[in-house]
Amino acid sequence: MRIISGILTFVCFLACNRNPFAQTRYQPEVYTPSAVVVPRQDMSVVPLPEKPAIYAIFLTTQGTMIVELFDQDAPKTVQNFIDLAQGEKEFLTRNGQKVKKPFYDGLTFHRVIENFMIQGGCPNGDGTGGPGYRFDDEINGKALGLDQMKAGETPYYQYQLQKAVVSELQIKNNEEAEAKRELIEKAFEDAKKLSVLEILFRIGYKYNEILKSHKALKGSLAMANAGPNTNGSQFFINQVDTPHLDGLHTVFGQLISGADVVDKIVKMGNSKTSIKKVLILDKRTAATAVQ
Repeated sequence: MRIISGILTFVCFLACNRNPFAQTRYQPEVYTPSAVVVPRQDMSVVPLPEKPAIYAIFLTTQGTMIVELFDQDAPKTVQNFIDLAQGEKEFLTRNGQKVKKPFYDGLTFHRVIENFMIQGGCPNGDGTGGPGYRFDDEINGKALGLDQMKAGETPYYQYQLQKAVVSELQIKNNEEAEAKRELIEKAFEDAKKLSVLEILFRIGYKYNEILKSHKALKGSLAMANAGPNTNGSQFFINQVDTPHLDGLHTVFGQLISGADVVDKIVKMGNSKTSIKKVLILDKRTAATAVQ
């Protein structure tokens, strides 16, 4: 009996090694939430909602936008945004100089796409710049339902699915891809049965199971990035729902007022709208600040 059991185990071992998608590998990240601190209460005559929350007021050349910041649901991301906006965090200039001043003042919405989003926060004005550091995503994939979505049944994650297959099979060029066509096709069919959460985890995304993460909806304020855990200073505000971005970008706020301003910025085009100032107002009570 032991001999048969050993043979079956060995056969399973070989099969699993031939099929890298036979088993799931997802593991949640260890995550410790932190309380968001607003260093300075900015002054503004712009009326705010009654809801106790932290608000960011974007004063732009096309008008004013008010965003509620999700300090409970993406605290480290919110803290980074506040500290940059208020000049409380040191960053590197283009020439490598360390400075501490309001980061977003004078920057443009350098990338705007109709029926998509407006993107800002690049000191170079072309999408290549940042504060000189990077920090991790803050996303709970299960809170977004990514564990319930099959990769093969979700069209807008097909690029990530293909990337996972190529990565697992260590395909380095077109010649290898052609030579291993049958193997790739089989692996692709197997990978399609896995969850979107598993596929994104395979290509480097990390998820916690602590935070109440938000989907990328119309009006969402989210971090722009160049892949997993590459956040810095750039952000975008959605003009429409973007379900294909769920799990790929940390959503850390929601537009409360100024959807018409977003539309105006889109119509103006790339780099035609400047941010005059980002004001931070903390309307939390003692209780809501430590939930």
